[in-house]
Amino acid sequence: MNGTILVADDSMVVRAVLRRQLEADGHTVIEAVDGEEAITACREYCPDVVLLDVEMPVLDGHATLERLKADPDLKDIPVVFLTGRVDTADVVTGLRLGAHDYLRKPFEANELMARVSAALRTKELQDELRRRNAELDRVSRIDMLTNIYNRRHLDEHLRRAISGARRHGRTVGVLLVDIDHFKDVNDQYGHLAGDAVLKEVAARLQGAMRTEDALGRWGGEEFIAVLTDTPGESIGVLAERMRQAIASTPFVLADGTRIRVTVSIGHTAGTEDAEVLVHRSDDALYVAKEAGRNQVAAA
Repeated sequence: MNGTILVADDSMVVRAVLRRQLEADGHTVIEAVDGEEAITACREYCPDVVLLDVEMPVLDGHATLERLKADPDLKDIPVVFLTGRVDTADVVTGLRLGAHDYLRKPFEANELMARVSAALRTKELQDELRRRNAELDRVSRIDMLTNIYNRRHLDEHLRRAISGARRHGRTVGVLLVDIDHFKDVNDQYGHLAGDAVLKEVAARLQGAMRTEDALGRWGGEEFIAVLTDTPGESIGVLAERMRQAIASTPFVLADGTRIRVTVSIGHTAGTEDAEVLVHRSDDALYVAKEAGRNQVAAA
């Protein structure tokens, strides 16, 4: 397993020896002469492993490690300390600060490679864990059928948007979108067709919105859109564009059947609590449905 290794040591001789041995083993090597250079190099190159001398000018190894561990982007890089000291307390200090391992000078090439390989395996496992956690977080926020945000995420997003709008003297727009007569689609064409309609409605609504706004499935055949920094009149324009995106073109089912689908939309804007804005949008949605459906209403 090869990787990018940062060697931070104020001794040119030590750096040269490490470079030769590491490159012979297939690794890419970056050098730094002190702790400050090491931190800068980590930010620029994001190495897989850092070999860090304990005793360096400007910023010693322990202080450098503390800085690395305090940086969210750098804290997971495994650090192997290089030291000529024999004091066990010094080793313990480094390990408590978060060092992955220690390598005493002078060191054998085989020992160096073994410790670097172990650090690389640790980095690989950390990266995989980070990827899986990120995917789990993404999945927890996504509606698996429509591939847009779920209610949990949109509720959190709406609350954050309201908080930000209050701080900056702006408003938040909330749109509730309901598919008209969706039960009839399920009853007449089956639930697979209903699922296909839900997915297509989500895609069309998303396509009608700005990239900075958020769309989610609120439940069943109902969707919610949260708009930030949007004037009230523009919210109405967007709501009408979303309605037309659904109504203007028939939906084509898997068997080729073409059906007409429409939505009703209720919208409002403000900085009241999330429950208030959603309730007001729901009242407007009721007005749109009472007006004959395939309508937009504001509250």
